[in-house]
Amino acid sequence: MSKFTDRLVSLSRSSAPRIGFHISSSESKSPTMLLVAGLAGKQAAEAKVAARADAGVLMEQVPDVTIVKQMTDQTEDVPLGVFLKDGDAGKAGELVAAGCDFLVLDTGTAAAVLDNEQAGRFLMLEPSLDLGMARAVNSLEIDGVFVSIGDGQPFVAVEHLLACRRVIDILEKPVMLILPSAVTKTDLAGLWQLGIDGVVAPPPQSVKSLAELKKMIDAIPVGPRGRKTRLGAKIPGFAGAVSPEEDEDEDDVYP
Repeated sequence: MSKFTDRLVSLSRSSAPRIGFHISSSESKSPTMLLVAGLAGKQAAEAKVAARADAGVLMEQVPDVTIVKQMTDQTEDVPLGVFLKDGDAGKAGELVAAGCDFLVLDTGTAAAVLDNEQAGRFLMLEPSLDLGMARAVNSLEIDGVFVSIGDGQPFVAVEHLLACRRVIDILEKPVMLILPSAVTKTDLAGLWQLGIDGVVAPPPQSVKSLAELKKMIDAIPVGPRGRKTRLGAKIPGFAGAVSPEEDEDEDDVYP
C-alpha cells in the first residue's frame, strides 16, 4: 500500500467516533484533512514545496521519469503522486519504478493501470459525472477519488458545495478536492464538515503560502461531519463554521 493511501486510512480511523473512555480533543487533536501540494512537474527543485505538505502531486503534465526520480529522492517521507492523463500501463510502471507513490487516473487511462498494486490508485472525477457512472466507481479497485471544482475558480461557491455533497453521498471512498485559487479558513472548515478528506493546492505554490494553508487546516475545529449522515442533513453554512472568537480573523485568505 502507498504511503499516501496509508495516511488516508489513518485519517479515516482517527475521525471515526470512539466508543468507551478516551482522552478529550483538548488533549489530543487528530489531523482533520490531508494537504497535498500541487506541483507543475517541470523542475526537480519543486520537491522542496511538497515537504511542507502531507503529499505532493504533479498535475500539469506527465513528467519525465528522470525528474520524478530526482523529486522522490528529495521528498524523503513525503509521498509523491502523478496525474496520469490517458496513460498506459507501461508509463505507469515507469513512474512507479521511479518512486511515484500514487497515480491519479482519468477515465481515459488504460484499465490495465488499475492492476498495478505497487502504487495508490485514484480516479479523477468531474462533479457533473452521471449518477450511474458515479455509483459504479465504488466497484473499482481504487483508493479514492480526486474532484475538481473547475480551473481558475476564484473561490468556493454554493454550486461547488452541492457538487461535492453529491459525490460524497454516492461514493464509499475517500474524496480529495482540488481547491480554487483562493480559500479562507471558513471555506476549509465547511469542506471538512461536508466530508472532504483532503485538499489539493494547485500549482504554483510557494513554501510560505503552503505553510499558511497548512496552518488554517490545523486550526479547523473538530466537530460533527456530514459524510454519510441521515437524510435531510444540511450543507454546512460557512458563516457558522468558526467560533465567535475567530470572527475577527474570518477574512484570512490563502494564498
